[in-house]
Amino acid sequence: MTPPYPGPGPEPHDGSDDGPDPGSGRRLGVDFGEVRVGVALSDPSGVLATPLVTLTRDRSGGTDLDALVALVAEHEVVEVVVGLPRTLAGRHGPAAQAAAVYARALAERLGDGVPVRLTDERLTTVSAARMLAGRGVRGGRQRAVVDQAAAVEILQGWLEARRAAR
Repeated sequence: MTPPYPGPGPEPHDGSDDGPDPGSGRRLGVDFGEVRVGVALSDPSGVLATPLVTLTRDRSGGTDLDALVALVAEHEVVEVVVGLPRTLAGRHGPAAQAAAVYARALAERLGDGVPVRLTDERLTTVSAARMLAGRGVRGGRQRAVVDQAAAVEILQGWLEARRAAR
């Protein structure tokens, strides 16, 4: 059993039941990290996720959050999906707490028009790094794109789960 969530606000969870589905439109996938934030974008029909950009985290000024808000507007995004990093045992650790706080800060900046969902992202960065290494992408080049690849995995998994639930 997962212990009680220690963070502020509501316990983070898979956001599939958080309000109405906004319907068709682009979704933004976010792989939150302490140093970088990977971002992926879906096609308008919500079938395919593709890498978009890697942002540098700005803990003091929030320029990374501002950039996400700008991407939502630029691409007419209807929903944002933020990865929730759980432990292998499915528990919420400090990384999950930080991701939930980040998702709440993004939701506050976006307002009520664009829902922000949390979804399980266990091992997406590890999986993305292995996939990139398998394609010959290593070292500094891998670090530059691994967060985008992880965001693609987060968003693609969420899109597939959403389609399966319909």
